[in-house]
Amino acid sequence: MTQHKVKPFKAKRFWQDQNGAVAATYALALIPIIALAGLAFDYTRLAGMDTELQNAADQAALAGATQLDRRAGAINRATAAIQGGLVANETFFANDSADQTVDVTDVTQIVFYPSRADAEAGTNPVDKNATDADSIARFVEVTVDTRAANYALTPIVGAVSGSINAQAVAGLGSAICRIPPLMVCNPDEPETGTVTTETPFDIASRIGDGLLTKPGGGSGGWGPGVYGYLSVGGDGANEVRRALGWNTPTGNCISQDGVDEELLVDNQPGNIASGPAAINTRFDIYEANGCVDGNGNCSPAFNVRKDLVRPANAANDTNSCKIQGGEWTEPANPYRPTDLSGVPATTTIDSMGHPRDICHALEDSNPLNCKDDFFGNGVWDRAAYFRTHYGAAFNWQGNGMLGPNVTRYETYLYEINNHGTALADTPAGAAGNQLTTRNKAVCGPALGAPASTSTDRRVMSVAVINCRLHNVNGRERNLPVLTWMDVFLVQPSLNRASSGKWTGKDDIYVEIIREVDISNSGTSGGPLIRRDQPYLVR
Repeated sequence: MTQHKVKPFKAKRFWQDQNGAVAATYALALIPIIALAGLAFDYTRLAGMDTELQNAADQAALAGATQLDRRAGAINRATAAIQGGLVANETFFANDSADQTVDVTDVTQIVFYPSRADAEAGTNPVDKNATDADSIARFVEVTVDTRAANYALTPIVGAVSGSINAQAVAGLGSAICRIPPLMVCNPDEPETGTVTTETPFDIASRIGDGLLTKPGGGSGGWGPGVYGYLSVGGDGANEVRRALGWNTPTGNCISQDGVDEELLVDNQPGNIASGPAAINTRFDIYEANGCVDGNGNCSPAFNVRKDLVRPANAANDTNSCKIQGGEWTEPANPYRPTDLSGVPATTTIDSMGHPRDICHALEDSNPLNCKDDFFGNGVWDRAAYFRTHYGAAFNWQGNGMLGPNVTRYETYLYEINNHGTALADTPAGAAGNQLTTRNKAVCGPALGAPASTSTDRRVMSVAVINCRLHNVNGRERNLPVLTWMDVFLVQPSLNRASSGKWTGKDDIYVEIIREVDISNSGTSGGPLIRRDQPYLVR
């Protein structure tokens, strides 16, 4: 049997032996290795939860900002939207005792500010109990509830959990789109003297009144009551004519820093002589330069009643609808008042459109003509109008919506609603070369009528600007708009010159309908549209 000799123990050899050295190293490094792995795992969870909470804060702030329209209840609506009324946010990385929903529990976590600068700096918060709080709150800061992530491995080094929250600030951005290219110098601005402040324009008291506007520039300058054009981008004058005549106006959107902020526009330089011709397409009149890029984009209104007639057998196309011989022309017996009482009941009128206020309808040299006052008084020859179109027996003063003070626009709408009889051609049964009215469009229907959702073709939105205060000369940029108004296009623009001068081809005559509230998102009766979109500040 083989015998093994045990080598005697030697201390020197023990200290020099390296067998098992790696195991000892791992044993010493095990705790920091586990700590580092745990830190990476748990940091990933914490970073994921931070992203979730920040996204939740962003979406809550954006939801709240959508309600900041400066109207009554804006703050309450914004608070409700933030606390779950519009968005529901969840976290999948938090593993504390709360559920997955990311909440904004306390209203103190929702702070409103009047300006972007205040929102960014966290200064001058809005007092939610103040009477003007809803009207001045423009930005909102949201802080979501603090959530915790319980660590899985990091506790080995003494860290048990991590807690974080998130904050976001948002506001409501606005843009005014489809800017109408027509502007009017404020008729209420003083014509003489030094003007140093914005002059208010009283629209409410002028509803139903006629407004006679003439082109600005030239020897007349840019005084109160004249009209001009605004730049809508594109190729200058042609783009303006497109915006005046096309069914869907072209043009840029102009941004605003929040709702109801001052809107700045640019003048379109140069004289656009065919501007009124573009507007005339709305009356079923198609001059050579009336509709840019073809007539397919310039449909007439449904009700095109006007003081013009044409042969019953004239071709019904846009090439036969100009203001000249054999096409649209004034009748033999037009509406021609000689004093402020209107025309006598015994006077025959062959064709009568919606007329001017009587004081504006007088012959140009008549001393009773109020042409220098811009505004009429809302008194138009109702008796002559209804007698001409409905007969002497028609009780227009007590007939449904009509009354003694009915406006032209109200009459226009009444005629659309009763078009079967109210818009019949006269004389009935006209044939051959006999001149007849065409109260419904005959030239433009082949172009296709505007969609039912389109704005009324005889309603336009117009910018009102204090021209003297801002030294308007037709070439300005960043002009502040005082207000916007919707107007009814009363009659086409043309030279009415039989037995004197009655109107000019550059005159634009309108009736005031209403002030346009651009704080409302959507459309007014005219083409002006405001679009709102919330955006993050931080």
